Amino acid sequence: MSGHSKWATTKHKKAVIDARRGKLFARLIKNIEVAARQGGADPAGNPTLYDAIQKARKNSVPLDNIERAVKRGSGAEAGGADWQTIMYEGYGPNGVAVLIECLTDNRNRAASEVRVAMTRNGGSMADPGSVSYLFARRGVVIVPKATGMSEDTVLGAVLDAGAEEINDLGEAFEVVSEAGDVVAVRTALQAAGLDYESAEATFLPSVTVALDEDAARKVFRLIEALEDNDDVQNVYANFDVTDEVMEAVG
Repeated sequence: MSGHSKWATTKHKKAVIDARRGKLFARLIKNIEVAARQGGADPAGNPTLYDAIQKARKNSVPLDNIERAVKRGSGAEAGGADWQTIMYEGYGPNGVAVLIECLTDNRNRAASEVRVAMTRNGGSMADPGSVSYLFARRGVVIVPKATGMSEDTVLGAVLDAGAEEINDLGEAFEVVSEAGDVVAVRTALQAAGLDYESAEATFLPSVTVALDEDAARKVFRLIEALEDNDDVQNVYANFDVTDEVMEAVG
């Protein structure tokens, strides 16, 4: 029975990972559709589409799925949805500020499901503008560390492209810039022969809330519930946890 039990546990974990991968694939495909609709089907002339495709490829989304998403978004193939971007604001446990970015074809459904996820997990919705001022729209490019690569190597490549800050994340460097400079930074890295993992405009908090283990569990539970919603594209929050708390929470 122990062998059977172990296999059942392994199957369950694999199902969870596959489900999460499926949700990630769906989010990446949506990004490609929207980018193609807004800027055209040619990645060379549409930097947003280029970065959306690169992110999908780095996350192992099949090329066929990517190509069909581009066609749907550009109108070359039927079936594309009318995706709308909506931002919701709220507070999680311990007063953590939360920004929820939805990409949906049904505003009423998205609003209702986000509200339910918030209220069931210790959060509360907030009026527009009451949380967003705690975040700034920034460009973030993640550069995996390679042999012989130093912070100076990365800095030398991106300094003239608008990079404002480089952070050592352990296994990668994070290059922060104005949101409008993210393409220039990414292009400068490519010109210098440096590979990048992702390049996108995101929301970074200007102030953070430190969490202990108990509070971190509650906040992570809320974020997980929000991310389980198919309409939710990204969740941004201004919490800060130490490595020790992160390890304890698992």
